[in-house]
Amino acid sequence: MFNDAAADNVLAKTVLMTADAVSGVLTYAVTLASELARTGTKTHLALMGPEPRPEQLAAARAIPGLVIHESTHALEWMHEPWADLARAVDWLRDLEKRVRPDIVHLNGAAHGAAGFTAPVLVVAHSCLLSWWEAVEGTSVPERYATYREAVKRGLRAADAVIVASGTMRASLARHYGPLPRTAVVPNGLAVAAAPGRERERLVLAAGRAWDRGKNLEILARAAGKLPWPVKIAGASAAPGVAADRTESRAFARDNVELLGWLPQGELWAWMDRAAIFAAPAKYEPFGLAVLEAALRGAALVLGDIASSRELWSDAAVFVRPDDEAGLIDAVSRLAADDARRAELAAAANLRAQLFTPARNARAMRELYDAILRGRRIPTSILQGRESRTAGA
Repeated sequence: MFNDAAADNVLAKTVLMTADAVSGVLTYAVTLASELARTGTKTHLALMGPEPRPEQLAAARAIPGLVIHESTHALEWMHEPWADLARAVDWLRDLEKRVRPDIVHLNGAAHGAAGFTAPVLVVAHSCLLSWWEAVEGTSVPERYATYREAVKRGLRAADAVIVASGTMRASLARHYGPLPRTAVVPNGLAVAAAPGRERERLVLAAGRAWDRGKNLEILARAAGKLPWPVKIAGASAAPGVAADRTESRAFARDNVELLGWLPQGELWAWMDRAAIFAAPAKYEPFGLAVLEAALRGAALVLGDIASSRELWSDAAVFVRPDDEAGLIDAVSRLAADDARRAELAAAANLRAQLFTPARNARAMRELYDAILRGRRIPTSILQGRESRTAGA
């Protein structure tokens, strides 16, 4: 399974990692755990939030050496989660005593201040305050003060804070103050397009349709004026909310088909078929679905936001998230231009090749080792352009 000589040099032989099944965090965690296993690192995955789907659990259990610990403790961005977060702290600290990890890897910030014995690394995949800023376009309400303080404590208590884009790092600094021990480590996926498949004249979108940051409603509104049919994959309602409310109000439109949540294999099959993948997001700190679509060979139409520009500049068509007419024009022009579509799909696929699981895992191993050796935290390479060190 892994090289014994390489395993002997690994300092973090056991990692306790948190994850949830609401967003792409579980995909990130399982992908990383699989790569870490190649050099002998065993991962204990502590699941919180709504119960994963059977298909998600099956994929996780297929990873060699991955041990899953399940709970339904509330996530920090959920409504009034504080009592449950305190219970989750007790659960995680008890897990740490039993697992005795070398590193605690948290895919959420609030538990960073839980008082673990092992060094703590926080990966900040997103945050409610930066979501509000992007989606609502107004100052963050005072009612989120408790959230702000909990996340701030967790980030500042961590031995290192990791983000998937420079845009997200800037957002954290803006909302929580300077965080000197930070590094940018892009996410990674290994997803190859099915060979020889001819692209169909359809537009695909994928993500949490209920999340206004994904901004899929604008695509549904525009669909009736698009030359190709639109398919939207993903849950149409937040956990605990009746699905038909969101579906009937926002997505029951001409030329739109809601595919619902799809297992990974079925989603990839749709990505293999679709000539265009649209993600007109208002908020997307990284975007695993965009990366998947690029790796599967689709041309990208993305919301014109800083993070998407940072990651996909010159490899996608960009449209202001609030510009429905602009979205219709961009998709229609791309649908009519086979050569341009092929050019953009090739550019996106080439860019996507930079974001590999092996590269992500290598950077995370370096960070684990730096923390365990008490070294300065390396600022990891983003798209191969930069290599320097940030003070710890």
